[in-house]
Amino acid sequence: MGQLPGLPPPDGRTVATIPDIMLSLGPGSFRPMKLHYHPLSGNSRRVLLVAAHLGIPLEHVVVDLVKGEQRGEAHRALNPNARVPVLEDDGFVLWESRAIMVYLTEKVAKQTLMPAEARGRAEVNRWLFWCAAHMGPANTILVQENLVKGFRGQAPDPTEVARGETLFAQYASVLDAQLAGRSWVTLDRLTLADFSIAASFALAGPARFPMANYANLRAWLQRVQELDAWKRTAPPLTPQ
Repeated sequence: MGQLPGLPPPDGRTVATIPDIMLSLGPGSFRPMKLHYHPLSGNSRRVLLVAAHLGIPLEHVVVDLVKGEQRGEAHRALNPNARVPVLEDDGFVLWESRAIMVYLTEKVAKQTLMPAEARGRAEVNRWLFWCAAHMGPANTILVQENLVKGFRGQAPDPTEVARGETLFAQYASVLDAQLAGRSWVTLDRLTLADFSIAASFALAGPARFPMANYANLRAWLQRVQELDAWKRTAPPLTPQ
């Protein structure tokens, strides 16, 4: 096999990542789903993590956020919110990263990232929604101020940095407490909750997240970073 499933192409080209077993079926027998994404986007990263972990092949299309391609007519036709990622699956278009994560699990029989029974699904969904509403937005402020603005030659806004650090402390404390005595966020195993939350910490170092006081969070993040899916979807630290 050439390109690994779920792994973004290193040079930004559009590349179909098709496992050997699918190639052996012959031309026209398989069409990979297409993911419009950006390698530094945490929202894109959580989708890439799930695809890599489940071995789902994707065709990757880079949306140049620096140049504003997400606001162009072509991309807005796919996602009127002008954001990434967007998944295309044989005419079906899906945006919102966590919706895409769930959709991918439903493509794979006997996967364990999303439970089949109601209470287990509710538990994972609780943390998906918590990340979307709380931890993710807090982290995004620090990524924007401490990293993205640097790419643009701008200085961080101290007021915004302080706001981000306050929100980070509020929600990192919740996550750290949840992880006390646990290896994974919930259900005693790796789930979509771990990939969703961890993706929002992908740029914790360069974005200078104040992680020192959260030992359980740091240990959990290290476990996630040791996963093969994490290593194979690591983004470059330069804008594209």
